Amino acid sequence: AAVGELRYPRNLGANVTIPFKEEVLNFLDELDVVADDIGAANTIVKEDTALVGYNTDAPGFLRALREDGKFDPLGKGAMILGAGGAARAVCHALLSAGVSVLTLVNRSPDRAGELVEALRDKAANKGLRAHIEVADWGRPVVNAPLRGADLIVNCTSLGMKHSGQEKQSPLTSKQIPARALVCDLVYNPAQTPFLREAEAAGARTLGGLPMLVYQGAAAFEFWTGKEAPLDVMFETAREALAEG
Repeated sequence: AAVGELRYPRNLGANVTIPFKEEVLNFLDELDVVADDIGAANTIVKEDTALVGYNTDAPGFLRALREDGKFDPLGKGAMILGAGGAARAVCHALLSAGVSVLTLVNRSPDRAGELVEALRDKAANKGLRAHIEVADWGRPVVNAPLRGADLIVNCTSLGMKHSGQEKQSPLTSKQIPARALVCDLVYNPAQTPFLREAEAAGARTLGGLPMLVYQGAAAFEFWTGKEAPLDVMFETAREALAEG
């Protein structure tokens, strides 16, 4: 990518598995309201003879944002990098929490445009007032949506360990506004290239581990009917990531 442009993955490494959160909908009997709203499911529960899809990413992300990032989305501007299943969940969570501006950036403008139209429809149906737009991935750093973002979330696989883009960041420190909270959904490694660039810019950061644990805890409770042991889950996740 040219200097001053967002970078986007072209080829994933052979060891990287990306969950098919949208494709799995074709194999489910029912969806809960959140999964249906988002158009993606990451948790499947067998209820009697039916396979029911749930989405725990949205509440998991919002919990991480509020509890670990100390960030309230109400009235804020957010930029989302990516337009896949994780991005759908993040957008849903942010709209539900009252963001005022939501900007999507994706290498495929058509895919981002489709998601924006769906989000606009949902926002209108629910009476949510938010400006939802698409920004070209190749725009230079001076574009207004990036400068005005209170929150920037990476929902791509850039920076993921053992991938072909392990050392890449979607933005440089010069592009990241110091006023923003920068969140990377990539949780391995804990300190991604994107988060290092954000720290160099003077921005606050939030890694992907809290969302991973919180969404997993919600899934655990769907499957078992018991309260999830969050302390144990965080400790085990950190140990696993430290090992590899």
